[in-house]
Amino acid sequence: MKPAPFTYHRASSVRDAVDLLAELADGEPKLLAGGQSLVAMMNYRMARPGHLVDLTHVPGLDGIQLEGPTLRIGALATHRAVEKADLGPGFAVLSATMRWVGHLPIRTRGTVGGSLAHADATAEWCLLAVLLDALVIVDGPGGRREIAAREFFHGPFTTALDPDEVIVEVAFGRPAPRAAVAEYADRRGDFAVVAAGVDLDTGDVVLGGVAPVPLLVRGAGSPDEVADALELRDEPGVPAAYRRGLVSTLVARAREEAACRA
Repeated sequence: MKPAPFTYHRASSVRDAVDLLAELADGEPKLLAGGQSLVAMMNYRMARPGHLVDLTHVPGLDGIQLEGPTLRIGALATHRAVEKADLGPGFAVLSATMRWVGHLPIRTRGTVGGSLAHADATAEWCLLAVLLDALVIVDGPGGRREIAAREFFHGPFTTALDPDEVIVEVAFGRPAPRAAVAEYADRRGDFAVVAAGVDLDTGDVVLGGVAPVPLLVRGAGSPDEVADALELRDEPGVPAAYRRGLVSTLVARAREEAACRA
């Protein structure tokens, strides 16, 4: 299929993008970063924006920088750039998790900010942001503001972003040298059926694929206890018991990997 008709706009700066979003509000504009999720949805006509605002030529949004204990990743940094970056032991979990993101072409084009804005509950960046209690920094008509990742995801493909706001970076303020992510997909590179992120230092677990948003379990117990506490129902092709078994297995696997990393 082909996308519904739209008008293309190329933003030259973050402020230009914000102004375009406000100016074109009646046409339901969408931001284009890597396009790995949005373009597919447009082709299937699951998304029909009247205007597409392209961020890919905006300078300064693709940086990856350690500032003391804080790691700042620009919204246009690609999955592949993070995968290849030397983030030190405190943030090695970010680079290691990128291997789960699709295939190499997707990792090369897809962006951190695009993944967060898309808000798929099984997406790796969504899990990592919640697990490590990151801050999502956005810019809008009222200036910049910080949104805690644990408050950013409101539902399937729905976030705390206002329609005229742009993600500019995500800040990880707490190193997590004993954290890991594990997931299961029917085929390598497919969207995960279930994903689990763990941080041995806090005891927290974040699960994807079991709720409309990444599910944070604070001070989680054993893998079986985590799985048994979930309210799951049978879905086409994925019985609740099967998903519950995946949760237990993946939590255990992620904890083993985190312990080895430490």
